[in-house]
Amino acid sequence: MEVFYDMAITFYYASGSTFAWYVWFVLEHKQLSYDMKVFSFTGDDMKTPEYLAINPRGKVPVLIDEDLVLWESSAIVEYLEEHYPERPVLPGSSRSRATARRIVSEASCYLYPPLRGVMEQILWIRPDGDAAPAALDGYLQNLHRELVYFEGELSDDFFAGSLSIADFATYPLLALVNRLQERQPQHNMGSFIGPRLAAFMGRIEQLPYFTKTIPPHWKG
Repeated sequence: MEVFYDMAITFYYASGSTFAWYVWFVLEHKQLSYDMKVFSFTGDDMKTPEYLAINPRGKVPVLIDEDLVLWESSAIVEYLEEHYPERPVLPGSSRSRATARRIVSEASCYLYPPLRGVMEQILWIRPDGDAAPAALDGYLQNLHRELVYFEGELSDDFFAGSLSIADFATYPLLALVNRLQERQPQHNMGSFIGPRLAAFMGRIEQLPYFTKTIPPHWKG
């Protein structure tokens, strides 16, 4: 029998945060009811005393479920999977679950840092595109190397054999690569995404809830 949850979940999100997008995917996949609070990176929403009392890190995502206040995307997703087990986002076998968790960790620890470095150089530090060449080149090389690695890890439709946290964590980072390509095409980042990853992105984009989760400011 299907179980439908109608809980008072509050989800704090900022448009463009890849980690918050990861959690949003999981909330939508599980068809959970939630109240979404949308913050802006250009304002001081996450630095107010009220928000810092919720998350002293001053970041998103944050999830509040009744009396539980939780931050850090992986912890949030693991909680959602355990507390709301319908429509699972972890595979059935222990080996596949381990693979899914490994991919999530690698995406966060190895793919995100050079991507953030590129973003800082071309959008935040030097928004005119005149980035520091040595720093930018280093980040671009590391980003390319990581995307080649992830291309090799994708031997099936999804990273762990079936749709899982591995895919929900990785897709937003790939989408950000394409977003940066649109904003600064001279760096040719779009070519870093190989055919397997491109096909994988197409599969995620066919999910019935995908369009709802597109960062709001990307739609403009």
